[in-house]
Amino acid sequence: MITTPSAPLPGDNVFFLLMGAILVFAMHGGFAFLELGTVRRRSQVNALVKIISDFGISTIVYFFIGYHIAYGISFFGNVQQLTGTDQGFAMVRFFFLLTFAAAVPAIISGGIAERARFVPQLLATAFLVGLVYPFYEGIVWNGNYGIQAWFTALFGAPFHDFAGSVVVHAVGGWMGLMAVWLLGPRRGRYGRDGSIHPMPPSNIPFLALGSWILIIGWFGFNVMSAQQLQAVQGLVALNSLMALVGGMLAALALGKGDPGFVHNGALAGLVAICAGSDVVQPIGALAIGAIAGAIFVYLFTFVQHRLRLDDVLGVWPLHGVCGAWGGIAVGIFGLRALGGASGVSILSQILGTALGLVIAMLGSLIVYGLLRKFVGIRMDEEDEYLGPDLAIHHVSAYPEEDIQKA
Repeated sequence: MITTPSAPLPGDNVFFLLMGAILVFAMHGGFAFLELGTVRRRSQVNALVKIISDFGISTIVYFFIGYHIAYGISFFGNVQQLTGTDQGFAMVRFFFLLTFAAAVPAIISGGIAERARFVPQLLATAFLVGLVYPFYEGIVWNGNYGIQAWFTALFGAPFHDFAGSVVVHAVGGWMGLMAVWLLGPRRGRYGRDGSIHPMPPSNIPFLALGSWILIIGWFGFNVMSAQQLQAVQGLVALNSLMALVGGMLAALALGKGDPGFVHNGALAGLVAICAGSDVVQPIGALAIGAIAGAIFVYLFTFVQHRLRLDDVLGVWPLHGVCGAWGGIAVGIFGLRALGGASGVSILSQILGTALGLVIAMLGSLIVYGLLRKFVGIRMDEEDEYLGPDLAIHHVSAYPEEDIQKA
């Protein structure tokens, strides 16, 4: 006998989105281990402490300020008002969107690693997550200020960013670029004679572990962006898979088997597919991911060697540029002529992406510029030589070795 499935109950949607929030929350462990494996041994403890501390600060400012800016919602009522008839769905939705917001400082952290002061970076996190990020988030995902309505009236479709290629990744990457530029390179990275001194990753297995954790959590990041069971799409899961494989294989080929390129290439593909994972055809997702993997390999080398910007984890190429590519790609591969679902506009995608980059750069320049002027954002020379693990946290990742040396 064929039965008609019943509509999801409020508790079903609460549990569904809670699982998504947990998966994206786990991605922060991936950010931590990716940074830990990429930086030098004397900065590994700092990488771990920064990511979890940034998450704590993000939670506080997003709860009290940022979420209200983005969605006009606050949680100051009594328990009966907060749970209501939806069994607390609004609160678990906050948790889910918080994990997205907190990804922004986690992205920035990788770019400014090994020379940023700890407390000023926490202050930057507070301003960026509390004010700058939710301002753009509200424009895109809540229709604030009528900008999405304007795009629709002018170009026939709003700016489409299903899971945050631009809202989260491009914004975090371009914020990180401004921070890297204001900080300057690590001491010893570039010689006065124009030479480049290599500072290789300290632990490839941890780098790979970080990438794997992020990859697994990303299926919560993308698929659960539907936010309700009745809206979930298997297409999003398949497109995420195809894009990560496309990015990884492109980076494998162009990066000549370098493990850093391979593992970050997969992430580049996932960054790029977030925006259009619900509207592009799987072969289109493969192409989007492959282009993103190629972008990362080329730009990482270009930034380090030609622009001489010491972006330690390559967060601008990986998140900033691949995220922007993902936003624009929706307007190409989302078209019906290329097998997409249609309902997208290339002009809306270009302008919506550009708006995000401008807000990210201006916000980051203001926040980090003021902190640099009035507080200072760079470790002093002696502490940087010692390394942030000992200078800031007073313990290394390998204390038994320090004891033996002493």
